[in-house]
Amino acid sequence: MATIRIRNTNERIEGNERVGDFLGSLGVLYEHWDIEKLPDRLREKCQLSAEEQAEILSVFEPEIQSLAERRGYVKWDMVTLSEATPNLEELLKKFEQVHTHTEDEVRAIAAGNGIFIIKGPEEIGYFDVELTAGDVISVPENTPHFFTLREDKQVVAIRLFIDPAGWVAHPFADPAFQK
Repeated sequence: MATIRIRNTNERIEGNERVGDFLGSLGVLYEHWDIEKLPDRLREKCQLSAEEQAEILSVFEPEIQSLAERRGYVKWDMVTLSEATPNLEELLKKFEQVHTHTEDEVRAIAAGNGIFIIKGPEEIGYFDVELTAGDVISVPENTPHFFTLREDKQVVAIRLFIDPAGWVAHPFADPAFQK
């Protein structure tokens, strides 16, 4: 279940409905998929073979198709990150830069967890969306944000794209952002 922490006030928003309402008011899509659909052996596993990745995509095919039809996504894949990922720390440093995209950035968490740091309107400022298995988020195009891992440094996420070439990050220099 996702949790939001507003950085300026340290206020926390919890519960799928409250999180969905808050994010929806800012144009960010939030859904929660039933993670119980996955076989037990894949629910907590963050180091996956190509066959296991294909199995997860197959299990969530109806949800992926529904989201793709509603939002215009035409391609999807999976990213897996864990302590076993080569050069994980360098990769995370690259992720942990505020940026924008010319299309939505979508993540459906199948295992592990992660955090989207998103810039809200001035009265809210930056906020963290802490995601766990089953959480799905779509950060709208041109919204300053970045995605990173939590302390355990492991995630399996389905990514959806409008442009079949995938997305390109555009750096967003913001003096208001503080890690």
